[in-house]
Amino acid sequence: MAEANRLHFNEQAAIYDSKHSRLNERLTKEIQARLDWIGVDWVTTDDEDSEDEDETTPRESRPAQPRREVRLLDYACGTGMMSRALSPYTTQSVGIDISENMVAAYNSRAENQGLSHDEMHAVVGDLTVADGPQPPEVLADSRFFGFDVATIGGGLHHFTDPELAVVRLVERLRPGGVVLVWDFLPHGPMHGHGGHHAVLHHGLSEERVRAMFERAGAGKGFSLEVLGSGVSLGHSEHGEDEILRRQVFLARGEKVA
Repeated sequence: MAEANRLHFNEQAAIYDSKHSRLNERLTKEIQARLDWIGVDWVTTDDEDSEDEDETTPRESRPAQPRREVRLLDYACGTGMMSRALSPYTTQSVGIDISENMVAAYNSRAENQGLSHDEMHAVVGDLTVADGPQPPEVLADSRFFGFDVATIGGGLHHFTDPELAVVRLVERLRPGGVVLVWDFLPHGPMHGHGGHHAVLHHGLSEERVRAMFERAGAGKGFSLEVLGSGVSLGHSEHGEDEILRRQVFLARGEKVA
């Protein structure tokens, strides 16, 4: 199933953002409107221009202040919607995706925004392999741990074992770090759908999401919010177009210290 997903999203990478532009814009607004609810100690303009700074002291004479970091792990990152939505409030975004073409698109968009490798960069990888994250020589590095917030945007319903995905994500958070996901509430299968990419779960209930967060050790402060009246998605199967209506949720929880 992972290989079917990789091949499908490699094919979709070049058109993914334009195809889902309205959904991405909606999700970005909904996420940015819920920063307090998400509950991360985000970077603000006050971090750059401290009100306590002594303006009478020449800047070159002031002691250097350590830079406060807010690090984001964006798993199943795709082209980087979650990373871009939260980039004004973080200092570093690290993406991981099974699709090499999605990773290339993520990195190209970050570069086009003028962001450095340290500020926003993605790698090819899979956290959900039963024997352990792959490739281990990359993902075992310390730079892939200790995150303040970890996200999965619309990926859980593609995973064979979404519970394992959340466990592996929480392992990479610092104590007190936040897991944030968006996905669909339960719905019927797509008409004629069954083929070239693996939609393995037709939505996720609040009870299941809560249980997976708790199992992973991120059930503290669990909350799930449904986004308004839902979203419309375009879908094409065997040359036939249809509009799908889906209820979207955001869920968050904290890693127990």
